[in-house]
Amino acid sequence: MMNVLLIVSGGIAAYKAIDLSSSLVKKGYNVKVILTKNAENFVTHLPFQTLTKNKVYTSTFDELDEKEIQHIDLTKWADKIIVAPATANIISKFSSGIADDLATSLMLAVRDFKKVYIVPAMNTAMYNNPIIKENIRKLESFGFNFVEPDSGLLACGDIGEGKFPSIEKIEKTVFSSERVDLKGKKVLVTAGPTKEFIDPFRCLTNPSSGKMGIAIANEFARRGASVILVTSVESNNINENINVIKIISTSDMFEAVRNNYKDCDYIVKAAAVSDYTPVEVFDKKVKKQDGFLSIEFKRTQDILKYVGENKSKNQKVIGFAAETNNLIDYAKEKIIKKNLDYIVANDISQNDIGFGSDNNEVYIIDKFDKITKIDKNSKDNVARAIVNEVTK
Repeated sequence: MMNVLLIVSGGIAAYKAIDLSSSLVKKGYNVKVILTKNAENFVTHLPFQTLTKNKVYTSTFDELDEKEIQHIDLTKWADKIIVAPATANIISKFSSGIADDLATSLMLAVRDFKKVYIVPAMNTAMYNNPIIKENIRKLESFGFNFVEPDSGLLACGDIGEGKFPSIEKIEKTVFSSERVDLKGKKVLVTAGPTKEFIDPFRCLTNPSSGKMGIAIANEFARRGASVILVTSVESNNINENINVIKIISTSDMFEAVRNNYKDCDYIVKAAAVSDYTPVEVFDKKVKKQDGFLSIEFKRTQDILKYVGENKSKNQKVIGFAAETNNLIDYAKEKIIKKNLDYIVANDISQNDIGFGSDNNEVYIIDKFDKITKIDKNSKDNVARAIVNEVTK
């Protein structure tokens, strides 16, 4: 998933940045927001925090994470930086190298200005002022990108250039250079846990959050692929172009995969599937009783093995191996047993990666025993590395 930093400065169009952040999140981008002090006169941090599910930054000196130097680390984190709306004031500060708040200090720490997109929004006379025009030309000469404002009725009542452009125009300008190398490809991804019910109130499951599988589905979709995501997880972080098939049990997932995998180029089985299901499912809640309670379980359908055994020669099947010991050996064994092209192995015994965490550390192993290690990183970045590897 691409990381987008949205800087909102203090113009009347600041409220439109809320819709922009919502649209970016719906398209699968990971969004963080900086509000300038002047922007806080028009909007609050709450709608941005609610929509992006990330903390909102407002001050250079209010370090929300003691491990971060905000104006440095945010520039490294961001793949794209959008300044919207960009007032005459903040454009002039950028041009002059002034660093008197978080947004302007951060801009001086940006190494690659080509990832910055400035969206001017102001009165027509201000936009056409020769000083502002010169500042824009200066920033463009350094590599900054600008999204031309629209013309129309402005907040002040004037008609002319300076209107905040449409969200569609902004996104088209910012992301026109994105990789769409997987356009025309079809992908099926499974994510999250399955649930095997014992009675209407109890089930056998696991703590998988589905974050890794969702990140992989988002990465495929971002690069133009048509993606089917089979999952039990409810999430607001799923790219709006992904076709989501909701399931509960392993049996449900098997049916969804069997009905959809045949015309897919890539099948990624990232779900944490229950290996066993109760032989008998009680239709009423099992009451507490003295002594022991025995429940007989049977094996569930091995979905990954089924796909591996029935795939065509042009299909690539990628499995996951979540292990607590002998990670590489078990993963290699799984490739052979299930006829896989790749397997992604991760150690779930570590508390800071894997199940429920936002980070992961994995080994990508192909059927020829080539091993690629992806060091601890966000699941979005790990997903990008996985997709890069399996689509070579």
